[in-house]
Amino acid sequence: MTKVKLSLIKLMFLGILMTACQAGGGGGKDELSLDYEKIILNNGLEVILHEDNSDPIVAVSILVHVGSNREKPGRTGFAHYFEHMLFQRSENVPEGGFFKNINEWGGTFNGGTWTDGTVYSEVVPKDALEKVLWMESDRMGFFINAVSLASLEGEKPVVQNEKRQRVDNQPYGHTQSVILKALYPEGHPYNWTVIGELEDLQNATLDDVKEFYEQWYGPNNATLVIAGDIDRDEVMAMVEKYFGEIPSRGIDTPMEPQPVSLDQTKTFYYEDNFAQLPEIRLTFPTVEQFNEDQWALDALGAILSDGKRAILYKEVVEKAKLAPGVSSYNSSNELAGTFTIRVRANKGTDLNSVRTVIDQALVKFDQEGFDIKDLDRIKAGIETSFYNGISSVLGKAFQLAQYNEYAGTPDFVKTDLAKIKAVTKDDVMRVFRKYVFNQNRIVTNFVPKGEAGLAMEGAVLADIKEEGINEYGQSEIIEEEGDFTIVKTASSFDRSKEPDFGEPPLVTPPTIWTTKTENGIDVYGVETGELPLVNFSMRIMGGHYLDDPNKIGVANLMTDIMMEGTANKTPEELEDAIGQLGANLSMFTSDEYIQVSGNCLSRNFEATMELVQEILLEPRWDEKEFERIINLTLQGIKQRETNPNTVATVVINKKLYGEDHILGHPAIGYEDVVNQITIEDLKAFYESYFVPNVTNYHIAGNVTQKRALDALGKLTTEWQQKEVIMPAYDVPAVNQNPKVYFVDIPEAKQSVIRIARLTVPSNDPVYNEIMVANDRLGDGSSGRLFQILREEKQFTYGAYSFPRRSAMAPGSFTAFSSVKSSTTKDALDTFKEIIGSYSGTYTAEDLEKTKTSMIKENARNFETLTNLLSILHNISTYDLPQDYIDREQKTVTNATIESIQNTANEYFDLSRYVFVIVGDKATQYDPLRVDGYGDPILVDRYGNAEEAI
Repeated sequence: MTKVKLSLIKLMFLGILMTACQAGGGGGKDELSLDYEKIILNNGLEVILHEDNSDPIVAVSILVHVGSNREKPGRTGFAHYFEHMLFQRSENVPEGGFFKNINEWGGTFNGGTWTDGTVYSEVVPKDALEKVLWMESDRMGFFINAVSLASLEGEKPVVQNEKRQRVDNQPYGHTQSVILKALYPEGHPYNWTVIGELEDLQNATLDDVKEFYEQWYGPNNATLVIAGDIDRDEVMAMVEKYFGEIPSRGIDTPMEPQPVSLDQTKTFYYEDNFAQLPEIRLTFPTVEQFNEDQWALDALGAILSDGKRAILYKEVVEKAKLAPGVSSYNSSNELAGTFTIRVRANKGTDLNSVRTVIDQALVKFDQEGFDIKDLDRIKAGIETSFYNGISSVLGKAFQLAQYNEYAGTPDFVKTDLAKIKAVTKDDVMRVFRKYVFNQNRIVTNFVPKGEAGLAMEGAVLADIKEEGINEYGQSEIIEEEGDFTIVKTASSFDRSKEPDFGEPPLVTPPTIWTTKTENGIDVYGVETGELPLVNFSMRIMGGHYLDDPNKIGVANLMTDIMMEGTANKTPEELEDAIGQLGANLSMFTSDEYIQVSGNCLSRNFEATMELVQEILLEPRWDEKEFERIINLTLQGIKQRETNPNTVATVVINKKLYGEDHILGHPAIGYEDVVNQITIEDLKAFYESYFVPNVTNYHIAGNVTQKRALDALGKLTTEWQQKEVIMPAYDVPAVNQNPKVYFVDIPEAKQSVIRIARLTVPSNDPVYNEIMVANDRLGDGSSGRLFQILREEKQFTYGAYSFPRRSAMAPGSFTAFSSVKSSTTKDALDTFKEIIGSYSGTYTAEDLEKTKTSMIKENARNFETLTNLLSILHNISTYDLPQDYIDREQKTVTNATIESIQNTANEYFDLSRYVFVIVGDKATQYDPLRVDGYGDPILVDRYGNAEEAI
């Protein structure tokens, strides 16, 4: 499951009640409230209902008030591990029920653990609600008798793989552990990380599981939220039936705050095997959530580092040029809080100099303060962030649960919002001096391996226990499942019977309008009045595809420089203009287009679009910012080389498309090439390729077609058409024999496996057939790859496969996973077995489940503005018909076992695939040399051949 870290600044911005303009923008102000009803059952379970019939879907969220702060020393990571266990089985839900059922019912699910809580959530079509409540209640009240020693031991490797993937195999992954152990005394509930220590996890026993469940998983220690298209009386009858008879148990008293202080500054260093750049973090102890100082500290974090005027940015980035960026933030949790300043410095930078400049910047901030505009900008963004936070039923459910469980009522959001609005300049300066300026702190220096000299003088080597590549093998399961019998807990009804589906939901696709401007912009829109928000984008086709092969990286740099001011606005002034509107504007480059993305309140739409016009038509070409952006890009290239997943993507693209195809090269470019790019190269790209006749404009939200078109303004009258000829690249033929490549990442704790081939253009009907055929193979946790590689063999945290669309070249099909290093060969063999046998083992049951899930999931396709914009993107970018979703559904409906088998035989034939393995060569390369596909070819991190030794 995903580990969730919910900072209170996010909760504050994503609140549930707020005074705001009503939908449509303009006019007076009314209080917008998200109605809810709160009911407390006799067993103490707090139930919150919110009715929203805009889409035929329902979100269910259960927040249990137990996180890693309730663990015992020596049993760290247990709350997170327990979250994993609850996805296995219970007395009446069979093994893997959550992983299989939710996807098969057309839904999605997740779980998350953080320091102070654990949350479980599902979003399903409304007809599956009772099924979800049946399963959720079973794991809350009827779980513990289903836990065997086999299931206990079987989940340990999965959690260990998650730690390897998220911590051990990541640059700077161990930083948080060093900070927590140094900041909080031994025995403090925040002294360890949420994922804990592998040794502690290995020692977990059945008695530990039973004790944890009985103490913390009673209904009296949880909040259940049901939000969406519901009938109040029907839902409460279900809640009473499934949850009402579960007895109260365990502890439900919140912990008291335990803030800490430091009597001295402590400085540590560590040589990180995966880091390419030196990084310094300064961590100061602050306050717990809802402390009166929390809101000012949250604001301080943004004011110190966000924006061109921020003092840390000015001193570290602009003047000293020690790094391309800097960040600072407050994180207040239930028991205590921290304030962090982080700088990932330029390659080879001495961190003594970075620390010195940071301290000088803080002295200057103490003396000069800050511009009140920066505090105003923070407050201006609250309303937009609020609406973004409740744009989905799951977002509503999360926020209702969070405020209820940690503040006692969802209504606390009114206090939360009032507190941030009330923060003054004096408040910010007061907390700065109280908690940050001249205060003791924990300082961590993580430097590349072999570059300890970059760490600060006097830094002490951090005590980090790194797992050996072959440490913690597969658990030896000493109890056979056949010898284990579940003893059922008594219930007032037969819980072993899964409820039936309810009435099928009625799905109403949105009405899409389209038009074309006189200068050639294709426009696609959906009007919806649920929230006073607008999301829009402009896709200028080409992107990386239009890069000169000798100057790869120009297109990527374009989107950074274009956001750094305009001819009439400095970078700082543009930033202010966007911020004062509470809007979000950004640009990025993809392989096949450059996109401008916007999100704003409906009433600020025209003003936001005026800024877009200025950005696109009047670029500033700021030389100082160009220098910084080049540095940032070079830093990104260095970091890419240390990320095994990114390395695998770079290599497999090169092997699929070839050296001579632009898509065989990363859009960010190469270090030696980027160093040669000039601002004149960017100007030339702009003059040639930023034109309206290759631009698609998409808009979804509370705005009419007329307003959407009028807001284009000068983009329709002053933006001149030019001919743009997309390059024609030869696409290599699909392999007739498999090719296996190996990339060495020394001491990698996991191996990344990518298996891929090219397929068809995205507007080819065969794409839909591949998508349907893949459903039971790798599209989610119910797929065979996940079920076998994770659930059965415990090689990985997850394994999936997917087809990928491409606008200008054939698309691709990829299967992938990150597996424990010592299981690399076995995992690769398992991939081959699953994919290779898929066609011959595909059954009528598989087909039925595919049809059920893919038809029912359509209910979730139109919920948010992001969903709607994605539909418009697919139509314009991939030349799809407006009813392409209906056509996808027809492909599903018309599918037969034979059609699936034929598609699998054609497109899942492994003899035509490229295999890429990224891992530790010293231990994993030789076993693969007898793999059956010939010796793997050793390549570097860009796919260039290396000499095998």
